[in-house]
Amino acid sequence: MKKIITILFLSMPLGGLMANEYGEYEQYDIITDTDCPICECNDTGRRDNYAGVRVYKNEHAAYSYNLSNGHKDKYKKDNFGFGTTVGNNLTDWLRVEYETLYMGAQYSKNDKDFEYDIWANMLNAYLLREFEGAVAPYVGMGLGLTGIWGEIDGDLDNAFDLSYQAMVGVLFHLNRRIDLDIGFKYVNFGKVEHTRGVSKVDATQFYIGGAYKFGL
Repeated sequence: MKKIITILFLSMPLGGLMANEYGEYEQYDIITDTDCPICECNDTGRRDNYAGVRVYKNEHAAYSYNLSNGHKDKYKKDNFGFGTTVGNNLTDWLRVEYETLYMGAQYSKNDKDFEYDIWANMLNAYLLREFEGAVAPYVGMGLGLTGIWGEIDGDLDNAFDLSYQAMVGVLFHLNRRIDLDIGFKYVNFGKVEHTRGVSKVDATQFYIGGAYKFGL
């Protein structure tokens, strides 16, 4: 028995040396909150990609019907539009975004029936200023291509025209994944030509939206 105990006692440091030599055992350091790359309490990962939705409240969206004889007929509509956004934060102060939105109007004026459907696709760029990681006011500009379908007394015409917009707003960082977006914009959708005239469409809009940020 004494021989067995002596052999076990001598083999303990030898086993440790062999384990270190052949890598069978490793020494693990205690991982603290500041070392953990996925720790919720020290979440420093970047989330530069996002996707979101927006609801637009049109304030005096204008549908101008300009006849070839010089007569102008303008109708203003206060209604809603809907859209989606996909974007990327290139830096802490610059982001780019693809935005698509739909709005429309149906009305009668001067014994004529009008119906418009607008589908706009814009590439936007924003300048932001972050404050304490909680809010980020911004200004933005957008340029894109809009499809306009205009039907007057049953005669339907459509066109794709250059569109542009300017925006101001504020992002509220509700948590590490979700942003609330509130803003105001002016957008010129372009025009569509008819047999006897041209329809031009523009709008001022208040909008509210949410965005989900992707990343580790």
